[in-house]
Amino acid sequence: MRSVELVEHAPATRLALPDAVGRALAALRVVEANPDPYTPGHWTLRAGSKVGAVAVTAPGGDGPVTVRVTPKVPVARIFFLLGYSADPRRSWRDGEVEVAEHRDLLPALAHAVERQVDRALRQGLLQGYRETEASALVVRGRIREAEQIRRRFGTMPPVEVAYDEFTTDIAENRILRAAVERLLRLPGVPRDVRRRLLHQRARLTDVTAPVRGQVIPDWRPTRLNARYHRALRLARVVLDGASAEHTPGDLRVDGFLFDMNKLFEDFVTTALRETVQDRGRGPGGYVARLQDPHHLDEAAVIRMRPDLVLYGPDGTPCAVVDAKYKAGRPGGYPDADLYQMLAYCTALGLREGHLVYAKGNAPHTSHRVRHAGIVLHQHALDLDQEPAGLLAGIEEVAGRLMNTPRV
Repeated sequence: MRSVELVEHAPATRLALPDAVGRALAALRVVEANPDPYTPGHWTLRAGSKVGAVAVTAPGGDGPVTVRVTPKVPVARIFFLLGYSADPRRSWRDGEVEVAEHRDLLPALAHAVERQVDRALRQGLLQGYRETEASALVVRGRIREAEQIRRRFGTMPPVEVAYDEFTTDIAENRILRAAVERLLRLPGVPRDVRRRLLHQRARLTDVTAPVRGQVIPDWRPTRLNARYHRALRLARVVLDGASAEHTPGDLRVDGFLFDMNKLFEDFVTTALRETVQDRGRGPGGYVARLQDPHHLDEAAVIRMRPDLVLYGPDGTPCAVVDAKYKAGRPGGYPDADLYQMLAYCTALGLREGHLVYAKGNAPHTSHRVRHAGIVLHQHALDLDQEPAGLLAGIEEVAGRLMNTPRV
C-alpha cells in the first residue's frame, strides 16, 4: 500500500505512479493529474478544492494507492461550516460533534459519526411504522386485489396483503447503517474508530444493509426522532458528500471528498439568508432565495443563477451575492468574478453587487465601474478565525446588503 500526501491548492507534486491510477485520478477529477511528458511512469498531481482521501486499486498492483488531500482550513472549522449549512438554528457550535485529536479530515469525520451514532442508539433503536407488502397465509392489513388476481389468479391462500409493520427497519436506522458501512469501506479510518464502527454496525444488524446504487431514504425531523437528529445530519454528510466510489474498468476507487467550493458557498448563503431574514422579520420583510434563476438578456436566452438574491418588501431584487472560495492574489481578486457580478447587477437593476471570498488581502474592497455608476464590493471571510468572528463577518455583509440601492 502506498500513500500520497497533498495539501489543498498547494504546488504540484511529481512522483512515480502507475498510468492506470493516474488516469483514474484525472478522469474522476479527484486531483489535477497529468503525465510527465519527459519521464514515462511519472505523473504530476496538484490538489484543488477537494479534500479528503481516495484509494485506487489496480489489478496486479502492489496494493491500493491512497491519495490524501489535507485542507488548509482547520478540521474543527470545517465541521462548523457543515453544521451551520445543515441546520443553522441548531448548528454544531457547542462541541457536541467531537473530532477528538484527529487533525485529518477523514479520521475526524469517522470519529464524529461513530460518537453521534452511539449517542443516538443509547436508548435502543428507534422504531416506527413501515408499509410492507407480502404474500401471507392469513389476511393482515388490506388485500392487494390487483396483485392477487395477477399473481394468484384469484385463488387463496396465499394472500397478497399490504400492512403497516412496527419495526426498527425504518429510514432513520437505514441512514445510520448506510453511513457506518460507507465509513468502514474508506481508507484512512483509524483502527480504534473502525473497531467502534463495527460495534455500531452490530447494533444495527436487523436493519436492511445498503445496496450500492440504491437511493438512500429520506427522513423528516420530528419529536419522536429528536435523539437521532445530529447523527442523521452527520450521516447525510457522509452519504451526500462528493464521494469517489467507482469501478472504472478493472480499477477500484473508494474514497470520500469534500468540495470546499460548495461547502463555503453553502455556509455563506445559508448564514446570510438567516441573518437578513431575522433582521427583516415580520410582514413585508426581506426574502432571500438561493440559486434563483434569472436571465441576462431581454429574450431570456442567457441564463444566470446568482448564489443569493435578496428581495425587498415590494418583491423586487435589492441585493445580489456570489460566494467564491478563492484567496486574494497580491494583485487583487480575479477580474472574471467582477465581470460576472457586473452582469448580475445590470440584469437585476442594482447599483451594487457583493462578492464574498474565503480569504483576501483586506476585509473589504470596492470598485466603481466607469460610465455605469455600479459599485462592486469584495468581502473576505478568514476561515481561520473562531465561529463568532465568522458570524460577525456575515453580519457585516448582511448590513451592506440591506442598504444596497437600486438603479
